Amino acid sequence: MSYVAPIKDMLFTMREVAALTDVQALPGNEDATDETVAAVLEESGRFCAEVVAPLNWTGDIKPSYWDNGKVITTPGFKAAFDAFAKAGWQGVQHPQQYGGQGLPKMVAAACMEMLQAANLSFALCPLLTDGAIEALLTAGSDQQKDLYVPRLLDGRWTGTMNLTEPQAGSDLAQVRTRAVPQGDGSYRVSGQKVYITYGDHDLAENIVHLVLARTPDAPEGVKGISLFIVPKVVSDANGALGKRNDVYCASIEHKLGIKASPTCVLIFGDDQGDVGPGAVGYLIGEENRGLEYMFIMMNAARFQVGMQGIAIADRAYQKAVAYARERVQSRAVEGSAGPVPIIRHPDVRRLLMFMRANTEAARSVAYVAASYNDVAHAHPDAAVRKQAKAAYDYLVPVVKGWSTEMSIDVASAGVQVHGGMGFVEETGAAQFYRDARILTIYEGTTAIQANDLVGRKTARDGGAVARRFIEDMRLTSRQMSQSGDADLQAIGRQLTGATQAYQQVVDYIVEESKADPRAVHAGSVPYLKLAGIVHGGWQLGRAALAAAASIEAARDDAEFMRAKIGTARYFADHMLTQAGGLRDSIVDGHAGVLALTEAQF
Repeated sequence: MSYVAPIKDMLFTMREVAALTDVQALPGNEDATDETVAAVLEESGRFCAEVVAPLNWTGDIKPSYWDNGKVITTPGFKAAFDAFAKAGWQGVQHPQQYGGQGLPKMVAAACMEMLQAANLSFALCPLLTDGAIEALLTAGSDQQKDLYVPRLLDGRWTGTMNLTEPQAGSDLAQVRTRAVPQGDGSYRVSGQKVYITYGDHDLAENIVHLVLARTPDAPEGVKGISLFIVPKVVSDANGALGKRNDVYCASIEHKLGIKASPTCVLIFGDDQGDVGPGAVGYLIGEENRGLEYMFIMMNAARFQVGMQGIAIADRAYQKAVAYARERVQSRAVEGSAGPVPIIRHPDVRRLLMFMRANTEAARSVAYVAASYNDVAHAHPDAAVRKQAKAAYDYLVPVVKGWSTEMSIDVASAGVQVHGGMGFVEETGAAQFYRDARILTIYEGTTAIQANDLVGRKTARDGGAVARRFIEDMRLTSRQMSQSGDADLQAIGRQLTGATQAYQQVVDYIVEESKADPRAVHAGSVPYLKLAGIVHGGWQLGRAALAAAASIEAARDDAEFMRAKIGTARYFADHMLTQAGGLRDSIVDGHAGVLALTEAQF
């Protein structure tokens, strides 16, 4: 089956869970009316289903390839990218003054989810370009914004992020790429970068590499890193392209999944271009503040990778449901005259509910995070902006880490629904499983996200942001306990217990992070999982309250609303119930994690 964007669920989540009305009331969002948002989502869903999704299988069997220093992308990608750019999809959330649509991040998140679900490999190019745009808008000079941002938005140019080197990995203090000032405002950049997504391709006329490098007199460590624009083709101030720069692709990786996305090894400064030795680069902002600027791009990418997890989970779920309806096998357990569609079997229902509930929970958490980001950027009250930014910053590692871990489990469940046919590549279920596997690794592994959540986002502020969330969770629990609906009451009971476990873990982290940091960090990934599950259950609980109110008022599709309540009930009974065990493993489980010496391994 082809991809069908879950627009009804997206709009429901935006309106009833992620406070779309409040976002629409922010200065600058006057154009984001209900009609406009719905129309944008409808058109995005159509485009992704008709233009991009049909290339997903093609990219898996005919991936990008390297030929004599150049990358040739999957057949059909160039035409699809041209159509994507021409339709303006790169600019959904970016300022109108540069050619964007200027819509809220929440709306852009839904559009990006659709694109990622339709074709993860294809969507990685716009994802990296989005990050480059955000970095330039935040730290670039006016001249850099005017030159690069419009061309990145209209698809003439694309963007990349160049951090990792063979010896550095995630430890950016080890970056060795050098940038030597030339006295005319430019630099000559030399070094090697690896794992560069869409570092070379044939989709656009130019590629804008954002590169971390050191100047000759830079201090050691991360404090000595600067950020540079290094274009594939050097242009003049008006954007007219000139000489080929001294940066080229030495090879691309052969990967488990996302095969159509070229993952490149880039060489800077090997005298391979037309500019002489050293790639021509231009400093962004101030020297030695590169990591600070790059984090803008990294945080944008981390949120987007979380959306990739949600997207691939939804795609796997859609395929599994379609197969379960069609596949006839075995008699029903209660007895039947003959074989029935496997969707009748209780354990297949369990698998499908696991897939559906986790996907919808993660979508809700991500859209709420996007809403906080919109408030942080546009609210007229500085105090409100500050609090919203803290909430968004807390949720980013949860969106990235939990949603991507979840996507692997959901894609695996999709293979299981297919049975033996799921292990056969031609059915397509295996591709989602393979594609999802990278999501917990790139843009910071799950452990990196979890360490961030423990250290910067929980311990540093004494748990203040987490505790504000917890108070709101308790309010939702009370609302559900006061309902006359048995399902809502049951969800409320489980949310109460899960919130208590969450509170106890936050208290433990705040109290012990300095006294015994190894013990605390031994439970960092379980803490991230706990946070994801409890936040997901909370948002599904809020969705269930809204659905129940809609049914009572006969406002909308009652069957859809009952499904929202049933999905939240499943999540409460089967996911929120894990909170106590996770609490125990975090608070008391470090002894087992650290029990063996290095030699004993």
